[in-house]
Amino acid sequence: MSGVQQAGGARGFLPAVEGMRACAAIGVVITHVAFQTGHSNGFDGRLFGRFDLAVAVFFALSGFLLWRGHAAAARGLGSRPSTGHYLRSRVVRIMPAYLVAVVVILTLLPDADHPSPTVWLANLSLTQVYVPLTLTHGLTQMWSLSVEVTFYLALPILALLASRLPVRARVATIATLGVGSWFWGWIPFAAPAGLNPLNWPPAFFSWFAAGMLLAEWVHSPPGWPHRLARRRVLMAVVVVAAYLVAATPLAGPAGLVPSSAAQFTVKTAMGALVAAGLVAPLVLDRPDTGHRLLGTRPMVTLGRWSYGIFIWHLAALTMVFPVIGEFSFMGHMPEVLALTLIFTIAIAAVSYALVESPCRGALRRWESRKRQQRVPLRDGVVSPRQEDAIAP
Repeated sequence: MSGVQQAGGARGFLPAVEGMRACAAIGVVITHVAFQTGHSNGFDGRLFGRFDLAVAVFFALSGFLLWRGHAAAARGLGSRPSTGHYLRSRVVRIMPAYLVAVVVILTLLPDADHPSPTVWLANLSLTQVYVPLTLTHGLTQMWSLSVEVTFYLALPILALLASRLPVRARVATIATLGVGSWFWGWIPFAAPAGLNPLNWPPAFFSWFAAGMLLAEWVHSPPGWPHRLARRRVLMAVVVVAAYLVAATPLAGPAGLVPSSAAQFTVKTAMGALVAAGLVAPLVLDRPDTGHRLLGTRPMVTLGRWSYGIFIWHLAALTMVFPVIGEFSFMGHMPEVLALTLIFTIAIAAVSYALVESPCRGALRRWESRKRQQRVPLRDGVVSPRQEDAIAP
């Protein structure tokens, strides 16, 4: 068995990665519940607040899953991913459920408070981070989705540029760009009021780069990255240490108080370490390595629903306070968190069943028909099995 084949992430579907996606979604819920219940100051507030590094895990997972096809192609292990298929799948994966959430939340959520046409347009087009004062109640978490979609659009260009590099230079180039992004906050932008350049995509490239590096290594012969990733205790120590550093004043003040450029650098650097430390053991392991919790059916199912959990959880959190008869910032975190998770998971399951899964199924059927039309045989007929065998 070759070294490349021994890397766990070379396999197509990784159940533990879906489980980690579920954990990241729950982490985002925890940090927002902690803030809304008043747990944003003190030692516990800092620990709960840094659950927002779950976003770094999301970004790293995207970087890994979307880059590994390009990493394989660079080494002659497959053809380059089709840009058209990639863009179509990203649109269908993201936009249908997102648009439903935006329309429902802006229309029905009382805190949305009659949004202006600018707010509507910015949220519907996922350009909130570029338009001042358009992050609105129930949808403020979408800043990270706006950043992620920008990365999706940039990825084919990045892949084209990377294809011109020697294989041996790809890791060093990605790592250099990732480290360079830590200093985005030092650039003296003259941004208008209500616009935060620290929420722009280049500021978080190191989080995507963490996953892209793992994608490069998963198609490389086993080396020091694989040996480190397979030492789970060491990886756990790295993750905990980076998380604790991120929870200190070195990475910025608690709550929503703006951080300095140096503090932002520390936070993004620690986020990259946390994400890499959590994802690396899942994708650089040996094929026969088991993951008792993350690979279980309940965790995989939650991972499948994780996108719905992410887009709906703030709306669900808003509904919880009237249910328990309390106001925001008045405590009661355990019951608020439990009810928020129950409401959110239920909504996410419905969203997946009624919107996400049907749309993705429709895309697969459409692309299957298109492939059948493009693949002629002698008798002009293409069976499904034959089409699967010759499709890229």
